[in-house]
Amino acid sequence: MGPVLAGVLQLLALMAALALAYKPLGTYMAKVYTSDKHLRVEKWIYKGIGADPDTEMRWPAYLRGVLAFSLAGVLFLYVLQRLQGVLPGSLGFASIDPDQAFNTAASFVSNTNWQSYSGEQAMGHVVQTAGLAVQNFVSAAVGMAVAVTLVRGFAGSRTGELGNFWSDLVRGVVRLLVPIAVVGALVLVACGVIQNFSGIHEVGQFMGGTQEWNGGAVASQEAIKELGTNGGGYFNANSSHPFENPTPFTNLFEIFLILLIPFSITRTFGIMVGSARQGYAILATMATIWVGFVALMMWTEFTHHGPAFQAAGGAYEGKEVRFGVGASSIFAVSTTLTSTGAVDSFHSSFTGLGGGITLLGMMLGEIAPGGVGSGLYGMLIMAIIAVFIAGLMVGRTPEYLGKKIGSREIKLAACYILITPALVLVFTACAMALPTPANSMTNSGAHGFSEILYAYTSGANNNGSAFAGLNADTQWFNTTIGLAMLLGRFVPMVFVLALAGSLAEQKPVPVTAGTLRTDKPLYTGLLVGTIIIITGLTYFPALALGPLAEGLA
Repeated sequence: MGPVLAGVLQLLALMAALALAYKPLGTYMAKVYTSDKHLRVEKWIYKGIGADPDTEMRWPAYLRGVLAFSLAGVLFLYVLQRLQGVLPGSLGFASIDPDQAFNTAASFVSNTNWQSYSGEQAMGHVVQTAGLAVQNFVSAAVGMAVAVTLVRGFAGSRTGELGNFWSDLVRGVVRLLVPIAVVGALVLVACGVIQNFSGIHEVGQFMGGTQEWNGGAVASQEAIKELGTNGGGYFNANSSHPFENPTPFTNLFEIFLILLIPFSITRTFGIMVGSARQGYAILATMATIWVGFVALMMWTEFTHHGPAFQAAGGAYEGKEVRFGVGASSIFAVSTTLTSTGAVDSFHSSFTGLGGGITLLGMMLGEIAPGGVGSGLYGMLIMAIIAVFIAGLMVGRTPEYLGKKIGSREIKLAACYILITPALVLVFTACAMALPTPANSMTNSGAHGFSEILYAYTSGANNNGSAFAGLNADTQWFNTTIGLAMLLGRFVPMVFVLALAGSLAEQKPVPVTAGTLRTDKPLYTGLLVGTIIIITGLTYFPALALGPLAEGLA
């Protein structure tokens, strides 16, 4: 079997698995977030944190809950890292430096999981399990809670009430993430991923010296790392490490976990707004972009330029030979079109245009299918923009799901789509203009610029993957990327929740002959075009200086 055919067959198998899970999981998630009953373990949690899960919140109260909980998470994780040197199970590792502790705390709480350290050489068992793994669950649940709130805004009528943050948070963890992650971890353990609390031990001679490895609760963290679109690996090599991802099957299974909730939540959206066809329209938009990007990535990586590529059968540099070019292409596109950031190959070693595809996937806003929760609310913001553009074309007030898109709604949507590009471009410009940050680049020229552009694109879009050529463990990058991650995560949430509150206060308008049908292929095409055009106009100059210049050289 040729490598191209193998890649295509893996893609088809992945699509079939996602299709089988779509309806049952999407329907189950809708039940989770619309149920008026609380499980016994949930009641214990509410009592422990002093929350009333039945109190309806307007958007400012919901936002305060999101920010307060996330701030507490940043502080707790920061202190845990600073105290690592005196904690049991630290494996002898010292406490984390202040700038790196801030960066890591901001990273995991914002669902980014950017890592400027080598996990197996810096973090002990307590920090990995009680700190990082816990945030993998709750940061994903926060994103889902905000997405469900926006859906309630569309479904609500003349009420500013959007549900209860604490109830949404707890249900997302207890009823959804934990059960699926447990099953996922068992599958990974059965396939060879390690799960233990072993210390550091010598495994033999390597390159004239001894080689040492430490174990860890890898399978459990790997499952939620992918399922929650987090991406932070137990080891520096991430999902190219055989302890995290030992076989081609586990590689495909991990991609499945990455895409499972972001695609399935579109059905949840359709059920909650009372029209499954609306969910299918959003799904079709996401799937069109994802399949298109995978096909384009495979084409760039299988195109043989020169005798070296021809002899190898593809661009094998930086790719794990266990998986090959096809599987690595699927993984790279899936992880950058979501907010995952896990890698099974090194994006810096992709072809110039291939590296540009990973960058462009994040620049789209990671909405196809995007992160857990964040992908849906990002896509719905784009849906509002597309409806607004269509309304301008025909000269009528735009409507989406029975709600009028007025000046307040479009201003909030515009602010949402502007904040992340501003963070990416301003921080990149500052890093390139100042004399010291550029010293962290491994490469010069267009590729070196791509390293820095990729770092801030990954941070501000809460992706977390790296171009693998930038030394980001400096005070400048730890601080600025940490700020980009926090601002890129929580400032857009302000606009999303404000938009949800504005929509919930409206009375639905009846459908007329002039209403744009947003559940038809025509609208799906409009939405895809809107996303590509907005992203292209925003980032094309930066892409031209980096991956495009390298790829066309």
